[in-house]
Amino acid sequence: MTRSGRGGNSSAPSSKDVALAAGVSQKTVSRVFNNEQYVSADVRQRVLAAAEEIGYRPNNAARALASGRTRSIGVVTLGTGLYGPASLLVGIERAVQNAGYALRVVSTLEGDPSGVAGAVESLLEQGVDGIVISEPIDEGPLALQVDVPVLVFGAPPSFTAPRLITAGVISEELARIATDHLLDLGHETVHHIAGPRRWYAARDRAEGWRKALRARGAVEPPVVDGDWSASSGYAAGRVLAAGDVTAVFAANDDMAIGLIRALLEAGRRVPEDVSVVGFDDTPISAYVTPPLTTVRQPFDPMATAGLRLLVHAIEQPQAADLEPETPPLELVVRASTARFAVHPG
Repeated sequence: MTRSGRGGNSSAPSSKDVALAAGVSQKTVSRVFNNEQYVSADVRQRVLAAAEEIGYRPNNAARALASGRTRSIGVVTLGTGLYGPASLLVGIERAVQNAGYALRVVSTLEGDPSGVAGAVESLLEQGVDGIVISEPIDEGPLALQVDVPVLVFGAPPSFTAPRLITAGVISEELARIATDHLLDLGHETVHHIAGPRRWYAARDRAEGWRKALRARGAVEPPVVDGDWSASSGYAAGRVLAAGDVTAVFAANDDMAIGLIRALLEAGRRVPEDVSVVGFDDTPISAYVTPPLTTVRQPFDPMATAGLRLLVHAIEQPQAADLEPETPPLELVVRASTARFAVHPG
């Protein structure tokens, strides 16, 4: 069967046609389109220009058979609209595309014991070259043996893979920064509203808060549990407002915003009576009253740094792992925190 090309009715241009037009060998054309090394920038540009001129499009299926790779990366992610997981997924999508790979996404459901395992099996059946686990919930041990490199954002699950790479685990350090900020303002201790305990991020943030208090010799108050929602932050705030509280670190911005509402309704001013710090720097956090002090998660840098490690493991399986990059850590100080002052009476 033939199809119409730029010059009329003819068969589709082949890699041989590109080689003739560029004045190079077919092997060089193959190297260019497989992103292999040992091709000069000038030759690469000449091949790409010739391909564009004659309308050549590489046959990805044939390339996959020849190279043993599909140039696709699979992502396992929780099906949720929560800001953190959704923002990280967007960052991963950008990083995968920028690396020249196709993206395959399989979402899981919270509470499904076979969710992660089933998602990984589905991606392996699609022949992906590597897998990203962006699943934030601890589903327990997984009876899996994966034969491609795996990048995990968070605590690594218990399965075997030829390369298991961990990246982006900075929640604990950001939580320490948030807690230290409040202690530096003179507050004797800091209360904490935590996320659900099955979430790796909730555990990390609680641990960072705990370590910051212990490093300063501060009293460790009981943790108040939330579920990431503003309503759970509000419920926690109603409890905390009745006690002798001057500083609170909430494990995400939504809970911090609910907390502030409860404190204000109870007659506790923010930040004059109680300072509040959130986590994530969601778009709304700068526009609530008062604007929220929070720590910013560097989703795009985390995704880019992690994908760099994964692509290296895919394309150079015999090479040593690259050194991981440390994403930027940033405290965004706004009007919800203030220096502690003893009020008369």
